[in-house]
Order: sequence, then C-alpha cells, then structure tokens
Amino acid sequence: MEKEEAGNEKSKSSCCKKYLLLAVIAVVAGGLYGTGLINDITPDFFFRQQQDNPYLAAFVFFFFYVLVTGLSLPVAALMTLLAGALFGFAKGLVLVSFASTLGASLSMLIARTLLRDWVQARFERQLKKVNAGIEEDGAFYLFSLRLLPVIPFSVVNLVMGLTKIRLWTFSWVSQLGMLAGTAVYVNAGSQLQKVDEISVNSLLTPALLISFALMAAVPWLARILVQAWKVRGLYKGFQKPASFDTNLAVIGAGSGGLVSAYIAAAVKARVTLVEKEKMGGDCLNTGCVPSKALIRSSRISNTIARAREFGIRIEGSQVDFRAVMERVQDVVRQIEPHDSIERYTGLGVDCVQGTARLVSPWQVKIGDRTLSARNIIIASGGRPVVPPIPGLDAVTSYTSDTIWSLREKPGTLLVIGGGPIGCELAQAFHRLGVQVVQIDRAERLLSQEDDEVSRLIMSRFEQEGIRVLPQCEAVSFHREDSAQWLEARHQGGLIRLHFDAVLLAVGRKANTQGLGLEELQIEKNPDGTLAVNSWLQTRYPNIYACGDVAGPWQFTHAAAHQAWYATVNALFGRFRKFRVDYSVIPRATFVDPEIARVGLNEKEARSQGIKYEVTRFAMEELDRALADGETEGFVKVLTVPGKDRILGCTIVGQHAGELLTEYVTAMKHGLGLNKILGTIHAYPTLSEANKYVAGEWKKAHVPQKLMGWLERFHSWQR
Repeated sequence: MEKEEAGNEKSKSSCCKKYLLLAVIAVVAGGLYGTGLINDITPDFFFRQQQDNPYLAAFVFFFFYVLVTGLSLPVAALMTLLAGALFGFAKGLVLVSFASTLGASLSMLIARTLLRDWVQARFERQLKKVNAGIEEDGAFYLFSLRLLPVIPFSVVNLVMGLTKIRLWTFSWVSQLGMLAGTAVYVNAGSQLQKVDEISVNSLLTPALLISFALMAAVPWLARILVQAWKVRGLYKGFQKPASFDTNLAVIGAGSGGLVSAYIAAAVKARVTLVEKEKMGGDCLNTGCVPSKALIRSSRISNTIARAREFGIRIEGSQVDFRAVMERVQDVVRQIEPHDSIERYTGLGVDCVQGTARLVSPWQVKIGDRTLSARNIIIASGGRPVVPPIPGLDAVTSYTSDTIWSLREKPGTLLVIGGGPIGCELAQAFHRLGVQVVQIDRAERLLSQEDDEVSRLIMSRFEQEGIRVLPQCEAVSFHREDSAQWLEARHQGGLIRLHFDAVLLAVGRKANTQGLGLEELQIEKNPDGTLAVNSWLQTRYPNIYACGDVAGPWQFTHAAAHQAWYATVNALFGRFRKFRVDYSVIPRATFVDPEIARVGLNEKEARSQGIKYEVTRFAMEELDRALADGETEGFVKVLTVPGKDRILGCTIVGQHAGELLTEYVTAMKHGLGLNKILGTIHAYPTLSEANKYVAGEWKKAHVPQKLMGWLERFHSWQR
C-alpha cells in the first residue's frame, strides 16, 4: 500500500511539472505574440541596435537564441549565421556557444518532462540502443552525436531528453561538442559582411565544406586515438610475439568452447581447444543430457502409474533404479562422439588435454607447453555452489555434478534449493520411488517465475507427494551412526529433517580459478563472472569470454549464442564487431508440467515499470490437451498496451519448450500476435494453443464501433 501511495504521489508530481511547464511556455508565447514584439524582432532590428546599442542587441539576440533552441524551432542555423554577420567571429561564437548550450538544456528538459513517457511507451525498443550507448560510452556518445553535422542539434536535444543522462553531463558535453559546428556556422556568417549578394555559392566555399568534413571525422578519429591510448597502456609491460602459433585459443570444451572452435575451424582459422577434463563440459556429462535422460525415465514411470486414467491396467511394474542410472550414462555415451576429440580433430581443431593458464594476453601455458595466440576465448564454464553449512562433510551429499554416480536408491532425498535444477531433479527422483523433501529460503519454488506459475508447480509437487518447505533455511547437518539429519529454521522455529542423501542445488558459479586472471588483472563482476563488454571482450581487447563464465545466463543455448559473437569478433573484429544480442533468450524448466518462457513475465515487467497487457489461454480448453489427458497449464502473452507486439510469453504445459519456439521466432523477427493468428496450425496439435491465445487478444481488441456498424448493415441486409 505504501509503495502504491508513493507511486501515486510521484505521478501527481510529474503531472504538476508538466502543467507548470506548459503554462510557462504558453505565457511566454502569449506575451511575445500579444505585445507584437515577435513581429519587431527582425534582422534589420538587430543591425540597427548593433549600431545604436550593441549591448541591448547582444542581450536580445542571446534571449531569442535560447528561446528558439529551447522550443526546437527550425531557425537556429540561420540565427547562428546571423550572429557571425552581426557581431563578427569572436563575439558571435561566444554568444552562440553559451546560448545554444542553455537552449539545448532547456529543450532537453522540455522533452524529458512532456514527452518521455509517451515516447518510452511507443519507441521503447529504439531508445534501448541510445541508452545502451550512453551507459557504455558515457559522455563520449553524446560528444560523437554533437560532432556529426548530419544529425540536427535540435534532434539530439529531444532524443537525449528521453534518456537517463544527467543534465550537467548533457550541458558541458554539448558545450564542447557543439563548439566546432558553431564555429563553422558563425565563421560562415561573418563572411556575409564581405559579400554584396547572399547566395548559396558565396556560402558553400571549399573551406566551409572541408570544415564540415573535418567535423564528421573528429569523433571517429578521437575514438580511434582514445582506444589506441587505452590499448597501449593495457599491454604495457608485455612482449607481444612476433608471430602466433594459432589464430584462436579456446579454453574449455563445453557448449561455448565447442561452438567457438567449430566456427573458427569452419572459416579456416587455426584454432586450439584446451580442456582439462571431459569434452562436452557440464551439459553433456553432468547437466542437460543426463538430467533429461533421468526425467524421461521418471515420466514413463509416472505415465505407468497413471495408466488407469487411459483405460489400461498394468500390474506389478517396478522401477529398477540401478538400471535407470545406467541408462543415463548410456545416453551420455551415445552423444559423446558428437563432442569428441576425434570429431573436432577431423574438423581441423587442435585439441589439447590439460589445464590452461594465461601467462600474458597472448600466451597460454598448458603443462610444459606455452602456446601463443592472437586471440583467446575463455569458456571455462561453471560449477555447483557448495554452501558452507556446518557438518556437511559428515553426511552423504551430492551436487548436480556428482549425483550421477548414485546407483543405490536412497530412501529419502533432501533437496536444498528451489531453482530449476533442484525442482527438475526433485520431481524426477520422487517419480522413481524416492521420498523427497525439498526446502528453499525463498517464499516459493522457482521464484523467478510469476506467482501463478510457482503456485501451480508447488501444488503439483505436493499432490505427487513431495514435501515442499519454502522459507526454510539450513542451519547445520548432523550424523549419529547411520542416522543423518538437517537442523533447519522454519516458521520461526528449528526443525529436524532426516534423510539418506542430500542434493545441494543452490546455484552455480563461474570457473575462474587457476586461469591466471588475477595476474593479468582481468576484472570480475560481483557474482564472480568475468566482466565483459557488449562485444564479449574482457579488459584486454583480444581476450574474450562466453558461456557460464561470462554470464548473465546459465543456459547451454545462451553459451552457444555468445560463442558466435565472441568468435566472429575475435577473428574479424578489426573490420567489424557485433554487439551480442540478448533481446530474445528463451528458457525452459523441465518439470512436469514444463515451464518455458521468452522475454518478460509479469514479475519482471512490473519491476522495470513497463506497461503491458496480458492475454491467457488455458490448456484445458485445447482439444489435443484433452485427448492426451494433459490439461494442466496455460499460455500467457504480454503485449504492448493496445498493440499486438509481444513483450514476452510464458507457457506452462506438456511440451512447453517446443511450443515456445513460435514466440521466440516472432519476437526475433518483429512479428506480432496478428501474424500468429493468421498462420495455419495443424489440428489437433498442442501448437494450436498459440493460435488461440492470439485469437483471445484479437477478440479483446475488436473495434466496437465498427462491430455496431456491421450489425446494423447485416440487419439492413435481412
């Protein structure tokens, strides 16, 4: 309630500022027109006053220059020429320089006060690029815009008012950035005193054209010089090799590293791939592949348990836990050749087994061998977080990396963590006959999802027999003979949770130890990932990072996505660099029912202050879901208010991860719900849910006045 009241007060304050500003503008405009003063202010007036009272002429000129630039009237360029003709180069430059800065600041504030909300709602995607440029390059971004004569100063003023740039920064950068352009125009105006007849040819002299060309080149030259200076300082103290053993050295053979090596080899670069453990990384050996193989077995077990719902009797079925876990490893072995040394060697990749350590920005040491590389990609992945809970060493504990060694079914498995990994494995093991207790410090499982999604999953877990304890914090582990238990704080008191094995699933952290990063002073983010820019470069422009070690996503497909940018920028960045695009990153949690999402959900939209509309379609209304007996779930789409542009989509239900792809494609290519509605979907399929939710949006946005006219037309036809 307090937050809502504060929001209302803020909204009222904003409205008051708008009305006050509009009133001031109206008073000034009314005064100028009402008194007829606007009609008297002509070039002749200034020329007369310059002779009779030069100080008054300068004051009035300054005032009107501020006024026309503040209101973004398209006469500032002419007034700048007039300043040179009236006052000469030096005096005209000083007057216009300060007047233009003051007027530009006023214009920026008007845009920020009156237009920001309106433009933000309609051009949010375009403004993101400008805000990103300001955040990354700071004042230099605005300075570059000011030095480009092809972009009118008035346009820059208005656009900057819609960003988050500070007024003081805007003012002093504008003062410096506009100085060159102002000087060119004032100088051109001062030349008017020397000509008898004003013409285009008399103004557009070779010297003036060269001045404009130099203005356009200044920001790029400045950027090149600043970057060269920074690079020189970074590499000071290191000896760059005269030649390199390889074009690209990739550290880590997980998803990011494998894709990087594959792309580099495909474009005929010499690439060396270093891996200290198993090829394929976490995804193949301890993550995506084994967990999905386990989930498949658990779903079959659950389907057998539900057989009577489908009119089938199965008596005496049992889960062979050891066989299930052996099958998981067999699936890993089947996929191993896809990521093997043999395959990548055949592709032209030099695969090296060993621990890599950076000894310079161009050198990697692997055992006794030192390899030189023009560019390096760090793709060392991540590992499970092991929380420092007292007594942990005394009990039988596993992480998502080590749980796959389990062969004997535990009676009770305690799962600590309510994120995607914890939830997937908790449900899978429970369906294989293990009693599962799951705890989490948060108020609910899958706390990054919307409340209704979390509630649905928690309800499903409890129905299946999983004991879920939210807002439960581990205090200490204990063991006495064969008995093991956790003492935890829950609902204001201490409780004991007995178990045979505990699974720690409280998150993952980047693998950065032993890489030599500290010696090279390569910075890290607060969460331990490597600090990279929009091109995935670290502190050193030739050292890149991708995947879990770079963040912000811990998905296999996100690592592969980043790998393309890191590799292309590393190999071809001197010609063109590509900013990594995080605008459309899908995610899926393979619980039952599945959860899949792309873009914003309601929780994120509210936290970011983004306005949205929600359209839902329940799976229980879908023919195929009814036929399959899988009616739990929904499709929920967030759109821009009044428009069909998709901000995000959450799908809960059978095969949600597969259904999401249609929305990923739509968002990537700017397609709205109308396009999805106009696409033929096969019947009966689960994908029809996407069409039906688009239909729900369409029904909610039918123009009622037009429908009234159509009703009268059809009545007349009868």
